[in-house]
Amino acid sequence: MAFGRLERTRAASPMSDINMTPLIDVMLVLLVIFMITAPLMTSSLKLDLPKTDAAQPSDTPQFISVALDATGQYFFGDEKVDEATFAARVGDAARRNPQTEVQLRADRGVPYGRVAELIGLVQKAGLTRIGFVAEPVAPAR
Repeated sequence: MAFGRLERTRAASPMSDINMTPLIDVMLVLLVIFMITAPLMTSSLKLDLPKTDAAQPSDTPQFISVALDATGQYFFGDEKVDEATFAARVGDAARRNPQTEVQLRADRGVPYGRVAELIGLVQKAGLTRIGFVAEPVAPAR
């Protein structure tokens, strides 16, 4: 009399391994999102650069000081000069020592485009080390 098989077939055992495919897909999507949004986040920063707690004069032995006043006039040292004279003096400094640092002072009201033009003149002359000078914040009372 045969009522059925006495041997029981084993049911499929539960899977004990983690499926990594969904995890990898999520990580790749997050990577793409961060790669796209990171450049956008840096341009949306609102900065007020002229004042800082850490503004200290540098001890660089070779430097020239250039400035832009509120009207956009060029200054080489403390002397007011026109654009051609400014370019000539910066070029002379670059020929004497290409490692000369340029310490740039610009009035807070000067448009960024004007500062960018000054930086372009300095780099065209051959000087690439440019430092921005700021005034320290007054201590709180």
